Amino acid sequence: MSFFVRQLKKYLFFEEPEKLEKFILKPGGRSAGDKGAQSFEKVREKKTAESEKPPEAGDEVKSDIDANLAHMKDVYSIPVNSDIILREFDITYGCRSIRAFIIFFDGMTNTEVINNYILKPLMVNSVMPLKDTAENLEDYVVRQLMPHCQVKIEKGYKKAVEAVNFGGCALFVDGLSVCFAADVKGWEHRGVEKPNNEIIIKGPQEAFNEVLRTNCAQLRKRLKDEDLIAEDILVGKVSRTPCSIVYIKDVANESLVAEVRRRLEGISVDYMLDAGALEQLIEDSTFYPSPQMISTERPDYVAELLVSGRVAIIVDGSPNVLVVPITAYDLMHSPEDNYIRFPYVNMLRYIRYVAGFLALLLPGLYVAITNYHHEMIPTDLLLAIEASREKVPFPSLVEILLMELSFELIREAGLRVPGPIGPTLGIIGALILGQAAVAANIVSPVLIIIVALTGIGSFAIPNYSLAYSVRIMRFAFIFLGALAGFLGITVGLFVIGSWSAALKSFGVPFMSPFGPKTSGKYKNVIFRAPEWKMEDRPDYLNPKKKKKQAEISMKWKQDTEKKKQD
Repeated sequence: MSFFVRQLKKYLFFEEPEKLEKFILKPGGRSAGDKGAQSFEKVREKKTAESEKPPEAGDEVKSDIDANLAHMKDVYSIPVNSDIILREFDITYGCRSIRAFIIFFDGMTNTEVINNYILKPLMVNSVMPLKDTAENLEDYVVRQLMPHCQVKIEKGYKKAVEAVNFGGCALFVDGLSVCFAADVKGWEHRGVEKPNNEIIIKGPQEAFNEVLRTNCAQLRKRLKDEDLIAEDILVGKVSRTPCSIVYIKDVANESLVAEVRRRLEGISVDYMLDAGALEQLIEDSTFYPSPQMISTERPDYVAELLVSGRVAIIVDGSPNVLVVPITAYDLMHSPEDNYIRFPYVNMLRYIRYVAGFLALLLPGLYVAITNYHHEMIPTDLLLAIEASREKVPFPSLVEILLMELSFELIREAGLRVPGPIGPTLGIIGALILGQAAVAANIVSPVLIIIVALTGIGSFAIPNYSLAYSVRIMRFAFIFLGALAGFLGITVGLFVIGSWSAALKSFGVPFMSPFGPKTSGKYKNVIFRAPEWKMEDRPDYLNPKKKKKQAEISMKWKQDTEKKKQD
């Protein structure tokens, strides 16, 4: 027994920061100091080498316009494919007329940009007398005839097809063994609206939408820092979904960024179009009930987490952004905590923890007490409970399972029906069902109170995924309470606690900073300190910069006191 205790202390209590640094942030079995962790400079060199890599044999763009035309028609199944546009025209170069064609998808591109900044200059301006500053046809096209701001010269068909598939257009010119890829995205999308799920009273009222670059721009609007990096990675062999790894270069731990990059590059699926699917593909434990990363629709919340040293993952087509790593205590934080005074924040957090306790354990405790531990209830209350259950034909376990399943059924039905009817269905359904069940002597009135408190407690949990996990674990504790009373509930808590202590989120222990115990100052873990005391970033993230504000951030107050003394 003493050996077991010594081992726990050895792994769960670290006071020296250097030991903590070796313990946490070991993505893929490597610590931050290992040479396996890629630095930012190495990644930049890798990206540069990939962009300058010559095309594979057989993939080179031909100088014959007819060969290029036949290849692109074969790739896009023209004329069977109805939404692909292939426009042939002529370019005047000197005294010659040179054939060319442009190809793009209808509905994915901005046709006004194509007409005014690509086709019109190529077809009209080439006829006009221009100052001859181009050395050859390629320079003449890209420097004088294409005023579009984003034009790339590609030497392979694969890059050209990839540009067209992502909402661009590809221009092929006779006599040139290259093509010109222009970014002309213009598909319909939802604008920046209010958050639907994470509603707050104080704070910004903007949410992410389904466009990758719009979401990146919302973060850059809040973090005007040149060190804010957005790395693009494609996930999915068929869907080719663009994802961005967003982090602050001089704050985030390089090992953490390398681990996020490694997991995204290691995904081998055909189809991935949402952050929810990506979350399941990169999380540490699939069977652990609670989420291991934050999924949020609020740009202000993501910006705050990035400043603390975390990494965000943006998925094109998803209005939710993933943030890693997290701890169990982060799941009980709300984005509104940053905008209200710290006494209010601490009161609300206390209410949330009480709500989580009620949602998780109250039904199980009721079953355990009524079945095994009658001596814990005052005599008058025990007589009242027994009197209310006198005509109920079912044991307490069946009784509470019936009501819990009914409550979950009403909640799920309220989510699936049309908007205006959903809340009405939930309220009326619960009232009618509860009153009818009590009148029919199927359940006791006390049980209705228990189930109502449990439901309200689950609604008070700020994280949507965490509320789901609490709803699932609640049934496990009901069965444990019915099986062995308080002993069963204690065993369940021990199993969940041990599992949580052994779990990591991208190399960071899930129960940090208490398991393992770190040497940092706990100013925003369970409760929150005043804003002027929030000088340090979380030490369990091992950020490059430990401080995020000066030790004396309210210098005006110090100056005022000095003036009074003078």
